[in-house]
Amino acid sequence: MTHGINLLLLCGGGGAEHAISLLSAGYFESCLSKVSGINLLWLELNGSGQYHTKDGRKCELTNRREVRFDDESPSWPVDYVIPCIHGYPGETGDIQSYFNLINLPYFGCESEASSNCFNKITAKMWFSALGIPNTPYLFVNQPDDAAIQRCQQALSQWGSLFIKAASQGSSVGCYKVDSPAAVAEKLQEAFHYSPYVVVEKTIHARELEVAVYEYQGQVIATLPGEIVCAADTFYTYEEKYAKSSHATTRVVAENLSEDQIATIRDYAVRAFNGMKLRHLSRIDFFLSDDGEILLNEINTFPGLTNISMFPKMLANHGEDFTTYLLDNISRQLGQPIA
Repeated sequence: MTHGINLLLLCGGGGAEHAISLLSAGYFESCLSKVSGINLLWLELNGSGQYHTKDGRKCELTNRREVRFDDESPSWPVDYVIPCIHGYPGETGDIQSYFNLINLPYFGCESEASSNCFNKITAKMWFSALGIPNTPYLFVNQPDDAAIQRCQQALSQWGSLFIKAASQGSSVGCYKVDSPAAVAEKLQEAFHYSPYVVVEKTIHARELEVAVYEYQGQVIATLPGEIVCAADTFYTYEEKYAKSSHATTRVVAENLSEDQIATIRDYAVRAFNGMKLRHLSRIDFFLSDDGEILLNEINTFPGLTNISMFPKMLANHGEDFTTYLLDNISRQLGQPIA
């Protein structure tokens, strides 16, 4: 193939994770810049649904699968797109629905799988349906007196709980609550981020992560890595991305038995296949102080910054990210990439 493929790298999104999306897009760009068979165009989507190129030119992605510029530049036909958008509208499945509508092939999980994983309540229902243990929880659809009372009763039973906006990523709208007096306030705050809220039992546990991805037609789960937070804290948005973060990461978690590793990897592959994920995901687990393994959440488009776990775990497993990426693109398009 001499002319190559026109690959659109779409990033931003205008949501809470917009800036991180740009960092991840930079990782894709650096990997693909050396591939002769790809013509790459970077487009950033803002919170108003408007697109612009890296050099600031305004444009739109049309239903003819082309980028049309506001100036006199010729339209740019799109063969393939990488929707590198964390949170809305990427991990929610919204942008993928549009790609499906205009028959534009894209990298990553499809729209329904993305939506099912992003909504914490829907995801937990899927985990249970697949027979994968997960944390005890309550579903709250409005912050009224009855909901506050239910949460306070759960707090009394569990000792501590997390109140989480159901449709947010990267721990946005997520609050640890240890006092009955704080329940009402944190419920209100969570509802600012999502129309639904999930309330989970606090699990005293190690936080383990597995990169699960497709390569050469096989679904692969890496060895579990580990996030180690400061004492009595959890992995907040700031802890994930701020330079002042005190959290540390281990690409391979230490002191796990062979049975624990096998169980975690089995659950990860079962979730990937059962929820019809595609190409990539990062699947997070708790290993409780009692030795219980619980699936926490699935990230259908994990971060690809210089501190992100997915690319580190993939590399540790022996894969080159660019080779892995090109393998999936070429298989999907049914043609080799030079």
